[in-house]
Amino acid sequence: MGNKQCSCVSSNSPSDAKQRGKKGQDFLSHNSHDDGHNSLAANANESNASKLQHISDREQIDDLDETRTPSDHPKALTIFMSVSQTEMAEQHRLSVHNSASPGSASHKRRSSCSTIYLDDSTVSQPNIKASIKCVALAVFYHIKHREMEEKHTPAIFDEKLHPLSRDEVPVDYAVKLPDHRQIYRFIRTLFSAAQLTAECAIVTLIYLERLLSYAEICICPANWKRILLGAILLASKVWDDQAVWNVDYCQILKDISVEDMNEMERQFLELVNFNINVPSSVYAKYYFDLRSLATANNLLFPCEPLSKDRARKLEATSRSCETKFKNRSLRRSVSVDNLAGAVNTSVVLS
Repeated sequence: MGNKQCSCVSSNSPSDAKQRGKKGQDFLSHNSHDDGHNSLAANANESNASKLQHISDREQIDDLDETRTPSDHPKALTIFMSVSQTEMAEQHRLSVHNSASPGSASHKRRSSCSTIYLDDSTVSQPNIKASIKCVALAVFYHIKHREMEEKHTPAIFDEKLHPLSRDEVPVDYAVKLPDHRQIYRFIRTLFSAAQLTAECAIVTLIYLERLLSYAEICICPANWKRILLGAILLASKVWDDQAVWNVDYCQILKDISVEDMNEMERQFLELVNFNINVPSSVYAKYYFDLRSLATANNLLFPCEPLSKDRARKLEATSRSCETKFKNRSLRRSVSVDNLAGAVNTSVVLS
């Protein structure tokens, strides 16, 4: 799922220092015990080490501040979901009273006794077309439900000051609300030309919301293209194994200069405080929130019929996972037995 190097969060809070100090004191006190107690502690540590740590424990979620932005904290509600909740509730109410609404769930393929349809989009391998559609819809809600009193926008993102093409910028460029299809075509063009992955689209949305939160600006008709371009540029370099150079984007957008791309990337990084780390839990949260947004707006993820070859692969994968879980449970039971034996030995020696 992209670069595995950017999938962890570290915490250096004062509480961690206290915990490390307490652990040091406990270690010294254990060293002062007799050999029987030392062997018992060693066996107990070995038993604890055999237990796999949950991803939320590895990222130390409890030590994170609940007031942090959604792009940093996995428990905070994503901004695009919060701004779209009112409209999504209204659409749901209308769809209940009007079953013949466009794109209703009646067009979804459903499994039967003879055919099983599978949604191949997963958190590790999302469907690229559906993911880009969801991201475009999230950006559309950001623009549509932005604050009435628009905040100051850095000049580097203003399309009037830094046009993406030689065509004359429309007079109403700053007030005309773009359609979500227009946003989709813009993102799709960049992703197709640069051959970016679906995961990069989700990271693009994370960087976009991080920019809006950190810099306290809003995305509007005057800056959405350049903000999206900066987020895509940064996501492609951080997330994809084969990064796309700035000069490559200049080949896609013929009328933009490399100096402009470099300056936009530099200011984007400064505005997000150079925080380009994306924890796996935050990535997963955005993926499932995008799926919820798609469900609420009747954007269907493609479903394909289950073939014989695919069924065999799924069965083989299921057996492999089942064997791993059995072996893991067996190792845990052996460790518990060793701990019980150490306790009995300690009791006899005492």
